[in-house]
Amino acid sequence: MTPTEVIGAVAATLTTIAFVPQAHKVLVHRDTHSLSVGMYLIFTTGVLLWGVYGYLRDDWVIIAANAVTAVLCLAILIMKVRNDGFRDVKR
Repeated sequence: MTPTEVIGAVAATLTTIAFVPQAHKVLVHRDTHSLSVGMYLIFTTGVLLWGVYGYLRDDWVIIAANAVTAVLCLAILIMKVRNDGFRDVKR
């Protein structure tokens, strides 16, 4: 790997790992009241599009990082909608 690829891989790993504590907290404690469903809808869409971008560029780092992040974000989003619906989007 080139130095640029190493930096990209480390950055992708760190930004993906950043979602693990939030996903763990939501899935274990089932507390989603303070989370914004709008933010998670937009962010999850962005992560999925980054994954498509990685696929189109044939870049496994982008694909892998965004696939893992998408799973974590979708889990949080599903729990949020189950618990609270779309109430904060309508405000």
